[in-house]
Amino acid sequence: MSGASDLWGEWQKHNAQGVRGAQALHAEIDRIARAGGITSPVTTTRGLKARLRYLDSPAGRTELAAQGITRRLLRSWERGTTPSAAKREAVDTAYRNRRRRNIVRSGALKRILDNNGHGRRMEIFPVDQSTVPEKHRRPLSDRSIQARYIWDDAIRAWAADDLDTLDDIWDDVISELDSDFAAYAYVSAIGIGA
Repeated sequence: MSGASDLWGEWQKHNAQGVRGAQALHAEIDRIARAGGITSPVTTTRGLKARLRYLDSPAGRTELAAQGITRRLLRSWERGTTPSAAKREAVDTAYRNRRRRNIVRSGALKRILDNNGHGRRMEIFPVDQSTVPEKHRRPLSDRSIQARYIWDDAIRAWAADDLDTLDDIWDDVISELDSDFAAYAYVSAIGIGA
């Protein structure tokens, strides 16, 4: 961990609940990336067929094979065999992996978050101190910041699951908060208006 992530130090000492800012940023980018995808669950015929159509390309078939879905198995489904719950989950995993690569490669996710250079409003929710004894609580409030110029690096780090780089990016984001920025190295959640 780097920068502000170390500054608050013993943030859990009195049982505050939260995660590293980098983890929260990763989770929120992931939520936004999933928001535009197929909404029908893979457990429905419609959802399964939609995912299989999305994966009907050489790269999609490679992703299916990586998840243990063979061409032979696909042909048996076409003839009416019902896929098991585990195989449906494998199709869903292949779909999510392929879609993730596609929205990064195409630049769509970056365009959404960069918002023509205006960035996106980010709501930062501090660690949950509800279980911290009153005498040890810190006066922390929800914060809001316009996040600009971070999205190229943030999307690359998110796509690579690189939490160390996201930690550095998070340090840059919270450094604009004021002298109490270290208190936001760990958060309960963040929300991005996208």
